[in-house]
Amino acid sequence: MEVLYSPKFVRQYKKLPREIQELAAKREDIFRVNPFDSRLKTHKLTGRLKEFSAFWIDYHIRIMFDFAEDSKGKYARFYQIGPHDIYD
Repeated sequence: MEVLYSPKFVRQYKKLPREIQELAAKREDIFRVNPFDSRLKTHKLTGRLKEFSAFWIDYHIRIMFDFAEDSKGKYARFYQIGPHDIYD
């Protein structure tokens, strides 16, 4: 699956420790094959963020994303990466 990154996601990613960046890359590889792989703990968000979903990088770090489609096909857009407070 193709993945697009928001500028905010890119900024947040660059600030993460190298170990988390490496783990995030491995989780993204899993996501590209199957966004609902049980290792990711993918879940739909609620409330004001109900149009988004998220998956776990580790117990503390998550990626918030949504799915979109255009004439080229379906893709995912990564909006934010960080601890649970990215939802605030």
